[in-house]
Amino acid sequence: MTVCVLGLVVGCGGAREEVSVRLQPLAGCGEVESAIRSAALQQMNDQIDTNLDAALKRVSTCRDERNAIDSRDYAPSAGVAESGNGASKVSTTNNQVTGVEEADFVKNDSQYIYVVTGSQFRIIQAWPAPSAKEIAKVQVEGQARKLFVTKDRAMIYSSLTTSGSDRECTYGYSCSFTGDGNPTLITIFDITDRTAPKKIRELRLSGSYVNARQVGDATFTVLSSPGVTFPGVSYYPKSHSYCGSNYWQTLAAFEELRRENTRIINQATIADWLPSMQDRILAGPGAGASTDVLMGCKGFFRSGAADGEQLTTILGVKLSQQSPASASTIVSRPGAVYASAQALFISVPHERTNGGWYTSMNGVQQVSTVHKFGLDTASATARYLASGVVKGRVLNQFSMDEHEGYLRIATSTGHVPSPDVHSTVTVLRHTGASLDEVGRLDQLAPREDIRSVRFDGSRAFIVTFKKTDPLFVIDLSRSSSPQVLAELKIPGFSTYMHMMDSTHLLTIGYDADDQGSFAWFTGVMLQIFDVSDLKNPVRTHKEVIGTRGSSSAALNNHLAFNYFAPLDLLALPMTICEGSSGGGSYGTQMTFSGLMVFDTTASAGFKLHGKVPHPTGSGISCSNWWTNAESQVERSIFMDSYVFSISRELIKVNHLDDLATDLVALPIN
Repeated sequence: MTVCVLGLVVGCGGAREEVSVRLQPLAGCGEVESAIRSAALQQMNDQIDTNLDAALKRVSTCRDERNAIDSRDYAPSAGVAESGNGASKVSTTNNQVTGVEEADFVKNDSQYIYVVTGSQFRIIQAWPAPSAKEIAKVQVEGQARKLFVTKDRAMIYSSLTTSGSDRECTYGYSCSFTGDGNPTLITIFDITDRTAPKKIRELRLSGSYVNARQVGDATFTVLSSPGVTFPGVSYYPKSHSYCGSNYWQTLAAFEELRRENTRIINQATIADWLPSMQDRILAGPGAGASTDVLMGCKGFFRSGAADGEQLTTILGVKLSQQSPASASTIVSRPGAVYASAQALFISVPHERTNGGWYTSMNGVQQVSTVHKFGLDTASATARYLASGVVKGRVLNQFSMDEHEGYLRIATSTGHVPSPDVHSTVTVLRHTGASLDEVGRLDQLAPREDIRSVRFDGSRAFIVTFKKTDPLFVIDLSRSSSPQVLAELKIPGFSTYMHMMDSTHLLTIGYDADDQGSFAWFTGVMLQIFDVSDLKNPVRTHKEVIGTRGSSSAALNNHLAFNYFAPLDLLALPMTICEGSSGGGSYGTQMTFSGLMVFDTTASAGFKLHGKVPHPTGSGISCSNWWTNAESQVERSIFMDSYVFSISRELIKVNHLDDLATDLVALPIN
């Protein structure tokens, strides 16, 4: 609700204005502080306006004033502010790309497995597999989460406190790409001698890990800093009686609260809250040197949307050298991250309220700004290049893809069961400082939202869902006019799609029980689609595992999905639950927990090769909601005729001819 008094916009935190998509560079810490303060004011005004809207509706309901407010209420009172701040109102990551490595808790080469769990970095001599053994264990500070390994270097990411959730957001249907809220430690080891890793460098960061990519020996890490805390700022007037107050008394109370919040934010000390990055060289040339990477606030940018006072940083580090780290920082919330070998993109969602908005998105309530950073791997530098805006929000990193100079992005507006939910495919071209929209396919699958996306060259495959699984085949050969070539409707939905070869899709998701106006998700479903004829996709094979409550880490984390084409094998972590009576009931009998291996070919489909059972740990149950899929085993590795199944507590080695017999069981907890 926007209330205008004497020609002034009140309850908006300022006048409407066009919002710039492009990031604006900030010159020094003074401008950074000003940008954070401005963002905080705009975010505060946005929340006040939302709460004021709800409060005024309550007043109207309490007084049964369903018609226009009595005209006598339209007189300004001494308690009403006229909003003189001038603040504008805004609304507030198997590798995806060949050659672009993604951080994970386990890595391997042909001889060794490198794993981080708890506070330990471990190196396993994995070959020969029947005699696999741990050859090094190094204590790291904090909770080790992820790592990169290249040649003779290992980079470990650790979370430095235990607050927040350990669950990582990889499938953004019901989570946000924000990190765990804890400071991060990056430790780099020289692993030339695999039996004795040597710590050579560490970077202590105030921000939390969001995502990371490695191209060659250059690493690019996205971090989120929480921004400034403003003690005393609140969003509802204290001791205000909504039903005991009239329209203008309620408005006055909120405007008084707005003034007090503005005073607190304007007087707050911000310098102490700026992000920090301490880079220490521990061995080799320059040993003993310590550098503040963000000294002088170089490389900072302000988002035109002023979307919160958080800060998002892209940190560049070379693994093979002790050269200085680089950083680019946006005064902005973080978002989903996609990277090609040449560029890294961050997609940040926004909801429209009463304030300024993007000119190209008039009438659109939910958008995402997309920021492009060019990746210089020689210097491990991410340089800001351009920004654009698209309708809707992305599901995850697979919703974005760069091809022949164009960024293609698939988004959904709204969520099922909203009657207005639909999806959009937008094509952006980098021109100058902008990512300009050159093509759009809108109103895809009305009343359904996106559950998985896979781009492949000039085509895209998109799965949406409400009660059936429409697999859409999208032609992107003409960037200016993306179009639907085919739509295949089948029960259930896929949460991850994998290209087996150029003409076959291999997917994992859920089967479904049609209930008429909606459908229950049921067992875990594997499918193969023949897409050789793009206008006539055909599902050729289907395998359903367990009943409702069965789950796999691979359902919403592609790093757990292991299709190994040279052996025609698919390895999947799995929790199998049986006994569901249907109608939304969960199976309560856990009949298996471990790794399942399938012989998998486009011609013959799926045949169970065998299972590797693992002890079921705490927290693994038969009541998994589909967006929070999990399993005791989380990763797998094939090495010739052997498979390694990996949980956070145990690594097992099994021969493919006898998966029921454990050759090695290495505790790693």
